[in-house]
Amino acid sequence: TAWQFPAWFIAQYEIREEGSPVRSRPLVPMADLVKGQYVWDKKKYKVVPIRFVQACTRGHVSDIDWRRFVHKGELCTRSLWIDERGTSGDFFDITIRCECGMAQALAPATKPDGQLLGPCKGNRPWLGNYGRELCRGADGQGKVNRLLVRAASNAYFAQTMSAISIPDPGGVVRAAVDAVWQDFLQYAESLADVTKERRKQKVAVALDGLTDAEVWKEVERRRIGAAVPARGIRDAEVETLLSTKDEVGLERPDADAFFARSVVLRVSSGPMRHVSRVVKVHRLREVIAQVGFTRFEAAVADVNGELELGVERAQLSIDETWLPAIENRGEGVFLGVKADAIERWMDRPSVKEREKQLRAGFDAWKAQHSAGSGATFIGLPYVMLHTLSHLLITTVSLDCGYAASSIRERVYATPAGFGILLYTASPDAEGTLGGLVETADRLEFYLQQALAMGELCSNDPVCAQHRPDSAEEERFLLGAACHGCVLLPESSCERRNEYMDRALVVPTVDGDGAAFFDEG
Repeated sequence: TAWQFPAWFIAQYEIREEGSPVRSRPLVPMADLVKGQYVWDKKKYKVVPIRFVQACTRGHVSDIDWRRFVHKGELCTRSLWIDERGTSGDFFDITIRCECGMAQALAPATKPDGQLLGPCKGNRPWLGNYGRELCRGADGQGKVNRLLVRAASNAYFAQTMSAISIPDPGGVVRAAVDAVWQDFLQYAESLADVTKERRKQKVAVALDGLTDAEVWKEVERRRIGAAVPARGIRDAEVETLLSTKDEVGLERPDADAFFARSVVLRVSSGPMRHVSRVVKVHRLREVIAQVGFTRFEAAVADVNGELELGVERAQLSIDETWLPAIENRGEGVFLGVKADAIERWMDRPSVKEREKQLRAGFDAWKAQHSAGSGATFIGLPYVMLHTLSHLLITTVSLDCGYAASSIRERVYATPAGFGILLYTASPDAEGTLGGLVETADRLEFYLQQALAMGELCSNDPVCAQHRPDSAEEERFLLGAACHGCVLLPESSCERRNEYMDRALVVPTVDGDGAAFFDEG
C-alpha cells in the first residue's frame, strides 16, 4: 500500500494571451480528477503533482490549502489557476489565482513566520491516515508551516548513527574476571590478593594477557557495587584503538569483524613526534542505522557520535521497535595524537585568539539556523584533527588505490583520547583490498606531504584571510578552508565539509601562529 501525496495537481495544458509572458495552467484537487488520473476540458489532459507543499521543522508535511491561501482564509469553490512568468520557476514569478478575481503571489509564503500558511496540524502522510499527531516543539509551542519544494535538497535529511564493531577492552577484562569470579576473585580484598590468586593455574589461564592492576580495578568495581561506566560511541572506539595489545582479533575470514595490528613507531623530530600510536586496521565492520529524518536543515551527531540535543526529528514509524540499518565492511588506518601535545597547543595565546574567531563564526551560524539551537561549539581539537584528516585523505588517495570519495573518516576528540581513523566501508569486498592498510608503513611520508599541501591554497590569500563571522561570505563554520584546499566529496566527510581551518594545522600566508604542526 502506498499513500498518494500531494493531493493537488497541475493540468498539462496552458492558456497564454498573445504577447503576454504569463502562462496559466489549472490547479486541480484530487477530488476533481476524472478517475483520479486526468482532467477533462473538451479533451483529456494529463496532470502532474504540484511541487509545492508545506512543512514544519519537526518533519510534518501536508498539502497547502490553496483555496484558503488565495482567499486569505475565506472559502470559495471556483476554479484555481497557477500563473507563471518566464521559464525559471522562481517563487517571485508564480501567482495562484482564482476565477473570482482573487490572487496571491507565492513568494511571501517563503517567509518563516507562517502568516500565510498558518500553524502546523501535525500531518505525517508517510505513516498513513492515522499518522497525525499534535505538533508541539520541545518548548511546548506549536510550529508554523513553511513553504517546501518537494524535490528540493532540503526536503529530506536522513538522520543516522554509526558505530564500528570493535572489541571493548573493558569487556575483555569483565569476561576474564567472570570466568574465575565465583571460585576465586570474589574473595580478593587488595591488589596483593589478586597477585596471590593468580598463582593458581585456572586463574592464570583466565587472566592471561591482563595486568594485576586491570584485574583489581574490575574486582574493586564489583566489590563496591558500581555500575559499568557509560561511555559514548566514540569514547569506546578510541579507547580500544589507543590501548589494545599489539594485535587484536584473529586473521581468519570467519573470525570476528575486527582485526588490527599496531605499528612500531620510530623516534622522529618531525611531525610524527605528536603521534602516539599508529594502527593497521586490516578488517572492520561498520553498522549504520537510520533513527529518523529532518526537513529544511540537516542535523548530525555530536563530537562523541551521539545525536545532538535540541534537534527535533521526524519518526520513521508510529511505534518504533526496530530501525533500518546496513552493515559495511572495510579496512583502515588509525593515527593517534598525543593528548599532552594538544593541551600545550591549546594554551598558546595565538590559538586562543583563533578560537575566538571560530566561535564568532559559530555564533553567527547558530543565529541563522533554528535546527542548531541546541548545538554547542565543537572545540578546537576537533577542528584541527578534522582538517588534518581531509589533508591526509587527499594525500593517501594518490597512492592507496582508493579514490578520495571512497575513503571515509572518523575523528576522535574526546576525553578518552585524540585521533583519526581513515577507512573504507562497503557492503561487499570492494573496501578490503589492502591498499589503505599499507599506507601505515609510510605514514610519516604521507603526513609530511599532507602538511606541505595544507600550507598553500590556490585561492590564497583569500582563503587564508577568510574570517568565519563574515556575513558577506556566509561560511560561518569554516576558517581557512575552501574547495581549493581541504574540502572533499561529502561521502568522505562526517561533518558535511564544516568545522575546518588550515590555520590550526600548519602556518598559512595569513601567519597568525595558531598551527599545531608549527616547526618554528
